[in-house]
Amino acid sequence: MRRVVITGLGAITPLGVGARHSWSRLIAGHSGIVSIAGFKPEKKWRELTSTVAGIVPKSGTGEGQWRPDDWLSATDQRRMSAFTQYAVAATEMALADAAWKPKKQEALESTGVCLGSGIGNLDDIYATSLAYEQDGYKKVSPLFVPKILINMAAGHIAMRYGFQGPNHTATTACTTGAHSIGDASRFIAFGDADVMVAGGAESCIHPLTFAGFGRSRSLSTAFNDDPSSSCRPFDRQRNGFVVSEGAAVVILEELEHAKARGARIYAELKGYGSSGDAYHMTAPREDGSGAYLSMKKALKHAGIKPRQVDYINAHATSTLVGDIAEAHAIRSLMIGEEGYSNESHVAVSGTKGSVGHLLGAAGAIEAIFSILAITENILPPTLNLIEPDVEPKFNLVPLKAQEKKVDVALSNSFGFGGTNATLVFSRFK
Repeated sequence: MRRVVITGLGAITPLGVGARHSWSRLIAGHSGIVSIAGFKPEKKWRELTSTVAGIVPKSGTGEGQWRPDDWLSATDQRRMSAFTQYAVAATEMALADAAWKPKKQEALESTGVCLGSGIGNLDDIYATSLAYEQDGYKKVSPLFVPKILINMAAGHIAMRYGFQGPNHTATTACTTGAHSIGDASRFIAFGDADVMVAGGAESCIHPLTFAGFGRSRSLSTAFNDDPSSSCRPFDRQRNGFVVSEGAAVVILEELEHAKARGARIYAELKGYGSSGDAYHMTAPREDGSGAYLSMKKALKHAGIKPRQVDYINAHATSTLVGDIAEAHAIRSLMIGEEGYSNESHVAVSGTKGSVGHLLGAAGAIEAIFSILAITENILPPTLNLIEPDVEPKFNLVPLKAQEKKVDVALSNSFGFGGTNATLVFSRFK
């Protein structure tokens, strides 16, 4: 089986534009979660039970601000929804980071895209539905369908760069980013491509999103007046997740291909595992058995024992049931199966405390954080973790980043419908 390495990173998050920029703010303990109560129309936003969100910074002039004109022409901005714009910009960053700009036909045919979204473009669906109901057929834009298709981000990326390899889109709710990276690695491993652009993108900051998740009692509602405190993985005061937007992209490459062109290698993607809870539409199994199976499969694929894992980036959305279920799964794996003898030796953090939940992009940005944990030998912190209430006494990296040698990092992503994925990254040797 061909080996897969990571040679480029790109990201747009609530912490700012750029993978390294987002990482440095994450490690410094900053939060990208803000109040949305003042968004227009005010009546629609103020009546919501949750009025906090992770918003990509757009209003400033300094480093890390999102300015569409930096990345896209006016024509492209009209043709692309926000999640697609984020995906294209994150891809531009990742390709530049990897120094991969192929021109030869053979290289274009061996470069593919695997990038998805969970919800995608809700704005145009909502606005066009209202316009059609009120004024009929002629008020529907000819760009309506292309702008709402989930696979169009991957399509635009392929068209922009001429990539003619596999063009694939996963849409598996909050597991999308991880499935996209894992699936892309399989295209390389089985010889369908030498290079893959992989990741996730999301931008559905719309009152209907918050109303829908709010009605299912999924969102954080207790800290509307203190947004940066609202996402609290593993903490006793957590009461729901925080909706966020952004995109994250990694460049995956076949090892010998990367070595032949002298590419910098961040890490190796050693393992990928997926499973299904087969249990409930929105809730995980309370014992975390679905998550456990996903992690077990990923480590088996990687040929790595649980005791060799130095860091776990948990899915940890800050929901009452989800965080506990994942903690049970981690304990079953890391203590129960040739793992650590002491729970405190297991390092786990929930980076959503800083960026919130990027939905379809969550697994991709958390993969980048896991890769950089290996590159920098730093455990990113779990913000707002004042009083842990999960039974296993892991090192949950509360409040502040910690220095630690990280050779193996595991990244978890779980989604509605009981879909689970785990990625295993290791230091390249």
